[in-house]
Amino acid sequence: MASLQEMADQLADDVLAAEQELGDDRFYEKVAKVLMAASPTFQEAYMTAVRVRLAERRGREFLEKALAAKRGEIEEAPEAPVDFGGMGH
Repeated sequence: MASLQEMADQLADDVLAAEQELGDDRFYEKVAKVLMAASPTFQEAYMTAVRVRLAERRGREFLEKALAAKRGEIEEAPEAPVDFGGMGH
């Protein structure tokens, strides 16, 4: 049997991939509500997997825009968000 995290990771991948087809970029939240009713433990593992994937998307988008600006493909480099978590110190 697959581990809790493996199952949550797979569901997160599947849900995020389906969002475009469904036309709902918050569909993952609806799935989370269904999971909460069934298993709060699984719901938390799923939401962690979703958050990690969404953060990776944002980071990759930032990287791609920064490189495009450096290469002259776009006019302006992106600005990093304000550091609210103290990670930059």
